[in-house]
Amino acid sequence: MTIEQDDRKQGIPAAAIAMVGWAASGVIAKGITELGALAVVFWRMWIYAVIVILFLKIRGTPLRKESFRVSWRGGVALGADILLFFSALRLTTVANATVIGSCQPLLMLLIAGRLFGERPRRHDWVLALVAICGVIIVMFGSTGVSGWSPAGDLLSLGTVVAWTLYFVFSKLSSQKIESSQYTGATAVVCALFATPFALVSGQVFDVPSGNAWIWLIILSIGPGFASHMLMNWALVRIPVWFGSTLTLAIPVTATVMAWVFLGEDVVALQFLGMGIVLFALALIVLGQSNAARH
Repeated sequence: MTIEQDDRKQGIPAAAIAMVGWAASGVIAKGITELGALAVVFWRMWIYAVIVILFLKIRGTPLRKESFRVSWRGGVALGADILLFFSALRLTTVANATVIGSCQPLLMLLIAGRLFGERPRRHDWVLALVAICGVIIVMFGSTGVSGWSPAGDLLSLGTVVAWTLYFVFSKLSSQKIESSQYTGATAVVCALFATPFALVSGQVFDVPSGNAWIWLIILSIGPGFASHMLMNWALVRIPVWFGSTLTLAIPVTATVMAWVFLGEDVVALQFLGMGIVLFALALIVLGQSNAARH
């Protein structure tokens, strides 16, 4: 097994775990009902930034000033994505917010070859399109369900662009700095980017309760610190189009979590769409795993 194949074999499960964390983030954020969306983003990002800075310090690789020069674009893209996504969650269902955002792999498949020289195989394109069709079915099934809002869906469309840019900047940064430095710098930039929006909204002046603090810390450690560390580490080892395609699992996982923990309605058509997504992703992952063994 070559070094490249071994790296890919390690990167796949790391990216998959990150997906689960990101899926949980929407459910946790929507569950913190006492705070506005921008307040949740503000506290979550600053707690996350402090955790990453402390981690790097304890690890003996403190965050360097030069890392910000490479990472600031990724931090702005991540900040825009989180602000739009958390705001959309308060207007529409978790299923719709995550499903619309997950259409990002289409953009990534189109630009990965030009930017990174990655050439997805023809059947990977086909399977990605099948997965996206499943995502559309999940979205279509939720129209008319309580909690759905076209305004929230519109905000979710903005996350597609922001999330795509974050993946592109993350991959580009891997050629210049170590992934943990990139994670730390983007965390600080993201928190700084979100701060003026939170201040102008006035939401940040609502002091969280003890229960809210617990969930904010969980949101910062799991979906924040752990997921971003894992994905940024994985993107050095796997094709960026593949990491992007894996995000199609987020709406499926998030919809099930919202159904179980928040009591959001899920209709039979949505379960059909989720089954299609999981089937297509399983075949893509299997193909990448086989490539890592040969």
